Amino acid sequence: MKSVRLPTVLTLALTATLAQTSWAEEWNWYLQTSAYTTHFNHDPDHNNHQELIGLEYTTRNDLIIGGATFKNSFYQRSQYVYAGKRFNFEDTPFYFKISAGALQGYRGDYRDKIPLNRFHVAPAIIPSLGVQLGRVGGEVVLLGAAALMVNVGVYF
Repeated sequence: MKSVRLPTVLTLALTATLAQTSWAEEWNWYLQTSAYTTHFNHDPDHNNHQELIGLEYTTRNDLIIGGATFKNSFYQRSQYVYAGKRFNFEDTPFYFKISAGALQGYRGDYRDKIPLNRFHVAPAIIPSLGVQLGRVGGEVVLLGAAALMVNVGVYF
């Protein structure tokens, strides 16, 4: 059986959801990309251009589910599929978000660069601080003890 890639699954999910008008009105979609990354321990071999593309949706009670594909710190195509919660700071455009999910893509010599990656899939918990100004958003994302990433995106 041929494996299905994350971008294909995300595209199919988006298409199916938008086709269901009454259901789609209950969700806020967020399409994002990485704009800046810095590693805490400088290594000239680290990739600071993740080429991240992520898609998530948020329910009316601020639960989130999503996925992203990106190039990890070692230039390997990786994926993160997650669920979590968004906590809005009342009367401000700011929020805190926490997600937990499965991280895949660290292989070969880099397999042990993330904890618990025994079967090439590791659990991950990723916190972020964000701001939403109308349809535009931005987040500062903490990637464990390794890096900080800034993502920008659009809500629809």
